[in-house]
Amino acid sequence: MSIGEICTREVVTVPASTSIEAAAELMRRHHVGDLVVVEERGGKQIPLGIVTDRDIVVEVVAVGLDPKVLSVGEIMAQELVTGAEDDGILDTLQIMRAKGVRRLPILAEDGSLLGIVTVDDLIEVFAEELTDLARVISRGRAREEKSRI
Repeated sequence: MSIGEICTREVVTVPASTSIEAAAELMRRHHVGDLVVVEERGGKQIPLGIVTDRDIVVEVVAVGLDPKVLSVGEIMAQELVTGAEDDGILDTLQIMRAKGVRRLPILAEDGSLLGIVTVDDLIEVFAEELTDLARVISRGRAREEKSRI
């Protein structure tokens, strides 16, 4: 299974000029903890960075800066870590672990934003797989018991 199959396709995006205040309002309205900062190029959204609720708290609120005058472009992470839609789930997990990121924008082949995957998404996938594995064990036991009657 590729990461493109499980990533969330409805990503909340903003241009780099968006104020921190407006970004926080978008996060609240859409119930998300991050926004992908994008630039429109040829009708495609090209990711430039990501801003999280934690970035807003640590970089703006905690130091008393004005969220009305700062933009997301000023506080977004400088190195954007991304994944490709054809990457496997385990490869994606390795990237996230190596780079220390909890959210990973997923790119289409043309470099445009396809979706986003989070640690929570991966936990859900692994939990489903473990549940299926546990069912194999219990069905095997039931089959064995039935054959010994």
